[in-house]
Amino acid sequence: MDKKLSKGAYGGIAGKDYVPYVSTGSKSGGNVAVLIIGIFLAALFAASTAYSGMKSGLTVAAGIPGSIIGSAFIAAFAKKKGILGKNLLQGMSSGGESVASGIIFVLPAILLIGAKVTFLEGLVVGVGGVLFGIGIASLVHNYLMVEEHGKLMYPESMAISETLVASEGAGETMKYMGIGFGIGGIITVVTSSFMNVANNVISYVNESFYKWKFEVEVNPLLLGIGFIVGIDVSLTMFAGSILSNFGIMPLIGYFINLGRDGATVWNDPSVAINAMQVKDIAGSYVKYIGAGMMLSGGFIGAIKLIPTIVASIKETMSAKSSNGNGSSSAGNMILLSGIVISFIGGFMISGGNILMAITASALSLFLSLLFAIVSGRLTGTIGTSNLPVSGMTIASIVVVTLLFVVMGWKNPANNKSLLLFGTFIVTVISVAAGYCQSQKVTYIVGGDKNEMQKYYAIAGIVGVVVVIGTILLLSSKLAITGDNVPFALPQANLMATLTAGIMSGKLPWVMVIAGIVMGIVLYILKLPVMTIAIGFYLPIATNSIILVGALVRLFIEKTSKSKEEKEVKIENGIGLSSGLVAGGSIIGLIGIVLQVLKVIKGNGPSGFAASNGMAFIILAVLVIATIIPIMKSKVKDARK
Repeated sequence: MDKKLSKGAYGGIAGKDYVPYVSTGSKSGGNVAVLIIGIFLAALFAASTAYSGMKSGLTVAAGIPGSIIGSAFIAAFAKKKGILGKNLLQGMSSGGESVASGIIFVLPAILLIGAKVTFLEGLVVGVGGVLFGIGIASLVHNYLMVEEHGKLMYPESMAISETLVASEGAGETMKYMGIGFGIGGIITVVTSSFMNVANNVISYVNESFYKWKFEVEVNPLLLGIGFIVGIDVSLTMFAGSILSNFGIMPLIGYFINLGRDGATVWNDPSVAINAMQVKDIAGSYVKYIGAGMMLSGGFIGAIKLIPTIVASIKETMSAKSSNGNGSSSAGNMILLSGIVISFIGGFMISGGNILMAITASALSLFLSLLFAIVSGRLTGTIGTSNLPVSGMTIASIVVVTLLFVVMGWKNPANNKSLLLFGTFIVTVISVAAGYCQSQKVTYIVGGDKNEMQKYYAIAGIVGVVVVIGTILLLSSKLAITGDNVPFALPQANLMATLTAGIMSGKLPWVMVIAGIVMGIVLYILKLPVMTIAIGFYLPIATNSIILVGALVRLFIEKTSKSKEEKEVKIENGIGLSSGLVAGGSIIGLIGIVLQVLKVIKGNGPSGFAASNGMAFIILAVLVIATIIPIMKSKVKDARK
């Protein structure tokens, strides 16, 4: 075998004529060892993604980190399975991450509206979404993978494939992931969860005439995310924070100083208008403008997808009728199981309302069918990291919400049911995208698509169990509202605000419409609406440290003396950043679980340890500890 992919892997030939990297011998990469390792990685990435995604609103694709870690495990425990075993492990890693990336968008919203969700409810909805997403994507496998080969490039799939082919050098990247995990874990232990002996938030708040707030949360996982997403996305999000904290907030603050005695905050009568502090303005007013911006971004994204939806359905049906090469019998069984479990879940979460169970389940399946095909196709164009899941989910949930309103299902229990249907939809969308990405890798390297299908389904179910368990364990932390919440939950907050407001008729439409108008203006100016909106909505403390991570990457790029040196540094920098995300999220999750179980107590720092000065010191340590390993060893690597 060559040590690189052939030119045909990128197109130029018909998909049916492509010769994969492994073209002879067994197509199986699985055995008991691979399955056990894959379950572990699926659980690891599901927990990590759930924690980091709820904290920052951003998730990191697991394909490449999964392929790197999987390569090390295969070398240690299943060497004979080679690249095909590594492929299954990256797929299972992606399966756990995809489930988490979907569920955390909606399910925590149930806690935010004051309701409770049981493990069984979450499990049934999640498993149904996993199986239906895989089943629908399996129906269009031949069309997306083979017939569109070279037309749909699947950029992240090709990057994963190249990583697998070059996996004999993965030990270097593993080293940097280990360094990042250590840095992230140590700082997380010191600043939160376990010891909680040092302040990690740089905070400046002005409550005088011109009200504003600037904060930086010194968090290794957020810095790692900033390094991975780069300067363009990070700076765009930070621009949203500047607008909310230094534009809209002071403007509202100016007018509240004119408020009459006796006038109170619209959603908190205990706070007088002219006594509002920055936190009150942010939580009761700016938040809803941000929700309007996100809503407009979601709808604009969904409207732009209409041609893709139509084309995808037409081309898929045409391809199916012309060659008859659809999914396997296993794929059909997975799809059927997904449909059956979805209807069972529908009856379970509808509280005995048979009409709701049937109509809402049917509508959810229909919307999921459309967007699953769209997400699979879009993954072939822009990858899963840039997939507009928020837009598709918002559009779907608004449609289902309108059904509930028309049918008169408006009480809090109905809102919970609505959000569980929404959880099913977003799980389908996210899983279908991740599954298509993993199957494209399988097609390129020469694995067995049916084997990947089964292993991915197992990983998805494991992911559901882990994510639902994580959300329930952290439920006391997720339901906290106010200024300094431990988890930002931007998407879930939007879903809670949107559905509860529409169903109760108490949505502050003036502020929401103002946000929608701002979103439309951004779109007219050809700016990324959803990215700015998330930045507007998220705490500035989150966006600022993400920007710091992006600036670290920019510094490394600018100080590199050659293109080759820069590529090596960035590659290992991404490995180190993946370790920061994993270390910060896993250690942080363990710490919070121990707090919830009252094994440890987080009393908080005092004295200088609680000051901005301590947070600045920790920030400097984090930045220097991140830069030095990359700068020192990359020059050596580049000369090889």
